[in-house]
Amino acid sequence: MGGVDKGLQSFRGQALALHALTRLQCGAGVGAIMINANRNLAAYESFGVPVWPDALPDFAGPLAGFLAGLERCETPYLVTVPCDTPLLPFDLVQRLALTLETQNAEIAMAAAPEVGADGQIRVHTQPVFCLLQCSLLESLVRFTRDGGRKIAAWTALHRTVLVPFDEAGDDPRAFCNANTLEELRALEGTQA
Repeated sequence: MGGVDKGLQSFRGQALALHALTRLQCGAGVGAIMINANRNLAAYESFGVPVWPDALPDFAGPLAGFLAGLERCETPYLVTVPCDTPLLPFDLVQRLALTLETQNAEIAMAAAPEVGADGQIRVHTQPVFCLLQCSLLESLVRFTRDGGRKIAAWTALHRTVLVPFDEAGDDPRAFCNANTLEELRALEGTQA
């Protein structure tokens, strides 16, 4: 988005990050919420939840945010969502938790339909939408200490289950993210 802080961009009158926080708070199964941010911390703190910067230096990607969350999580599970997907499902946590439990997994990760370059619809993994057992903290510390930065490489080390969000009634745009201001404006025009 041209170097601007994506989470603070306006979506339907409120910051993207605040919109995601509100959708999470409206969903079942969500306890305490925290935000992972590396700049404009005071702006994020104004949302009324704790704000923690990455635990790793040099903006090491989503796993750095996972690590920051796991280090501070006071419950058995941590759910992660990005701030740039304002239509995330209200029942995200509930469905991830149910599948994690029934499949005896350590990580439950969302997957959603996506149209490929060939026009075919496939279920595509959404790796930053996941529910993690907090007991995975030491594993993630070791993985990142050894230079690991890829979510797929770390989750492959654990019992991970995909949770498809492709049922009748699921919003096909629920996992669409806004990487440009044009994409953000397009998402604003959708109903959810």
